[in-house]
Amino acid sequence: MKNEQPVIIEVVETHAHHGGAWKVAYADFVTAMMAFFLLLWLLNVSTDEQLEAIAGFFDPTAVQVSQRESGAGGVMGGLSMSPEGAMATEVQQITNPEPTGRAAQKSTQQTKSARKGKEEMALDKAKDILRKKEEEEFKKTEDAIKQAIQDDPELAALSKNLIIDMTPEGLRIQIVDQDGEPMFPSGSARMFEKTRKLLTKVGEITKKLPNELSIRGHTDSVPYGSGATYTNWELSADRANSSRRVLKESGIPAERINNVVGKADTEHLLPEDPNNAQNRRISIVLLKEELTNPNFEKEAKKLAEEQGFADDFEDNASDDGGDSNAGQGGPPIGTFRRTPGQVEFP
Repeated sequence: MKNEQPVIIEVVETHAHHGGAWKVAYADFVTAMMAFFLLLWLLNVSTDEQLEAIAGFFDPTAVQVSQRESGAGGVMGGLSMSPEGAMATEVQQITNPEPTGRAAQKSTQQTKSARKGKEEMALDKAKDILRKKEEEEFKKTEDAIKQAIQDDPELAALSKNLIIDMTPEGLRIQIVDQDGEPMFPSGSARMFEKTRKLLTKVGEITKKLPNELSIRGHTDSVPYGSGATYTNWELSADRANSSRRVLKESGIPAERINNVVGKADTEHLLPEDPNNAQNRRISIVLLKEELTNPNFEKEAKKLAEEQGFADDFEDNASDDGGDSNAGQGGPPIGTFRRTPGQVEFP
């Protein structure tokens, strides 16, 4: 036993060596995340139309098969799934789905805007026709007044006292003083007989038109004496009102008189010569119906419908969502309306 050799056990530690497969997996993961965030960014910057096109591109469609028979009598009854004789094209068409949500709202607004623009263009065209027709009537009236004065021996000499022109307000007829040929005595609102005859002739011709009248008195800048209580303001207003009475006697209805104004020396005919006799005048303006007629818009709309300038004009009911009670006396939706004899609530 003493000669036995000791047993020595040697333990060798071994370390497992890992491969590089995890690196490939990690790289795939990073690439996928980058592609994912890139996709999110692209979706964020794309327009609604582009998103609709993308959605339509990936929209699955039914498998199309050929209606051409090859003579086989199998399950498919002679129909082939192969490109030959199957589909007219292998390129899938991009579908255009019906817009929903924000896209649908935008499409509706665009449709309404287009309809509104079309109606406005039709109305403008009808208004232009009414304006041109009115201008033609003004021109006829101007010619008639000038001809009537030339044909009257008593008034022919006053043709130089008459100025007729067009203004943005309408046809303006001015009866002006000339040196040595005044229409009113100095400082007085009592007109001469010749002025009365001239105004009467103007009234007899203009009473045929429907236009309202604006009658304005003007003076020169020669002031009254110091301490005077009667000034150019009172004088211009009194002369305008005196002219109104003569026009009314000639047949102009009282309801056609829009206003009678005294302008004193604030609007000279010859601003560079404020004391000139021609600054003393009476202006009679036949106002354009567009400025005074509350039914001008309705008349233009009616003309547009008759002439077919627009396919149709949407009434208030259709614009408000097609309320069936609109225009029938029923209670409106979401509003309060007072009607004769009763009060209606939503």
